[in-house]
Amino acid sequence: MAAFASRFPRLAQLGDHALFFLKVGTFVHVFNSYVAEVTMCMGPSMLPTFNMLGDFVLIDKVSMRVAPPELGDVVVATSLTSPDRIVCKRITGQPGDLVCVDPALPLAEREYFRVPRGHVWLSGDNMSNSTDSRNYGPVPLALVRGKVVARLWPEPKWILNGIEQAKLERAAQAVAASDVSSGTAAV
Repeated sequence: MAAFASRFPRLAQLGDHALFFLKVGTFVHVFNSYVAEVTMCMGPSMLPTFNMLGDFVLIDKVSMRVAPPELGDVVVATSLTSPDRIVCKRITGQPGDLVCVDPALPLAEREYFRVPRGHVWLSGDNMSNSTDSRNYGPVPLALVRGKVVARLWPEPKWILNGIEQAKLERAAQAVAASDVSSGTAAV
């Protein structure tokens, strides 16, 4: 091998570069497949959580191997209607939950569905403009690719579980209301 490198130094250097890029490519592939991934979420279904024109988000894939996603988590999943696409939705029903198929309907017309074992019910935050489980039914957990943990661009921020976010907002409102009623609110 040393004789080859001494006779053809440029070819040996090219081989070293090719090996380096092969290692980097392999690392990137394994990292994206099993650890985390950056992808773009676009469309109106997740307004106001994400912008309609597209946000770059960080998807955690490790936590999916440790524990199943929780109610309120934003996840990406393989689309049931177009398997070559992914969808970004919020989990609104866990296995065994009884979910309202379309809460926008009048009370007398509402239908309820029990989420089967091994599936989740996915909904867009903008329910008036979202194709989700109301259209294609429960989604197998095997098609959920990961949990969205952060928006990277524009306006970077952590993406909290929707239920936990609502609890934090209610607690903040309660504190603000108690400060106002006691006269200790900052002006």
